[in-house]
Amino acid sequence: MPPPFGYSQVVDAPASRVVYLSGQIPFDSDGELVGEGDFKAQTRQVFVNLTAGLEAAGVAWGDVVKLSYFVRDVSNAAGMRAIRDEFIDTEHPPASTLVEVSRLFRDDVLIEVEAVAVVE
Repeated sequence: MPPPFGYSQVVDAPASRVVYLSGQIPFDSDGELVGEGDFKAQTRQVFVNLTAGLEAAGVAWGDVVKLSYFVRDVSNAAGMRAIRDEFIDTEHPPASTLVEVSRLFRDDVLIEVEAVAVVE
């Protein structure tokens, strides 16, 4: 396989517990869209929401082994990665999938991210 850029090609994750986080969107705790038209603001809110979900499950970013990204415009990947790197362990990044989609569940949503965490 080619060398990865900012993610792991393979993550061996022995687990006694697996936590799946549904795709998170850029809505705040009141259900309001954050960052209309602003990909970076939306990405930050998605990672805030993922953090809240991980904490609610009693796990942390260091337990995340897989992230799946669904974005409306893949040319925003560098900005997305910079924000992601504020949250993950960049020395041991999770496996990742990035998919550009023509539409998410609402036209004003630019990004959705789901996560899988494991605890040994």
